[in-house]
Amino acid sequence: MTRSDPSNRPEIRRTSRSLPIALLRARETVMGPIREMLAQSGINEQKWRVLRVLDEEGPMEQTALAARACLLLSSLTRILKTMEGEGLLTRASDPGDRRKSIVSVTDKGRGLIRTHLPQAEALFAALTARYGAERMEELLDLLEELHGLEG
Repeated sequence: MTRSDPSNRPEIRRTSRSLPIALLRARETVMGPIREMLAQSGINEQKWRVLRVLDEEGPMEQTALAARACLLLSSLTRILKTMEGEGLLTRASDPGDRRKSIVSVTDKGRGLIRTHLPQAEALFAALTARYGAERMEELLDLLEELHGLEG
């Protein structure tokens, strides 16, 4: 068994400069402390995103909610069933199209957001202080621009 000559391999970007790996590392830097915060309430980051989107944007159809919360529709459907059982949200048929479901956050869901929002804001403020406010805004702008390349 012979080993291939590395000089014959195509040039591959080192993992330290790989965009997918860099994004995953950055995600963990941001989400690690958030996960710890949410563990106090027994909810996960997906449920947190659903609550935040509904609280910010109001009741919405499931497909739009999946897109805004960065979840697959099939995953969201399962998550919504659990969250509805926990009293964090409600689902109702869309009066304009009975095949669609409109999701709304409940007072209990809003209470959970209000409980964690000060700590979430403090985590973001600490990260911004370490990274720099101007650089953080630039990073967010660049990520939005990158997301806009989709489709």
